[in-house]
Amino acid sequence: MYDVARPTPGNALEETSRIPVLPAGPGPAGGPPHRSAPAGPDYTAIQASPEFVSLRRRFRGFVFPLSFAFFAWYMTYVLLAAYAHDFMSRKVFGEVNVAILLGLGQFVSTALITWLYLRYARRRLDPRVAELRARAGLAEEKGR
Repeated sequence: MYDVARPTPGNALEETSRIPVLPAGPGPAGGPPHRSAPAGPDYTAIQASPEFVSLRRRFRGFVFPLSFAFFAWYMTYVLLAAYAHDFMSRKVFGEVNVAILLGLGQFVSTALITWLYLRYARRRLDPRVAELRARAGLAEEKGR
């Protein structure tokens, strides 16, 4: 019969696609390995803090309703364009019809929502973000 050649096993990394865990080195006086504290802020603790939870609630309280409202407005426009041809082709003035005005309204509403969010974030979110960063020991980013 045919002799099927099997690949020769290499090292353990090739077989398991895993990197073995290496000890951090011996601790003081040859004791257990010493693990250093992670550098930087404790993001898990920050995320669990009441201040962060409040900030996230404020953010979601603004973004979710406005996103839903814009999506409903957009889908209304799409459905009207697909099924209400007579309404959408009704002339408003000159050659401008309802569809053109509603389409331009999509751009205007997008700009308005952007402006509203920037204003809201500047007044309600950014000061709280600055407080969280200060408590966590993070430096304020320049240019923001």
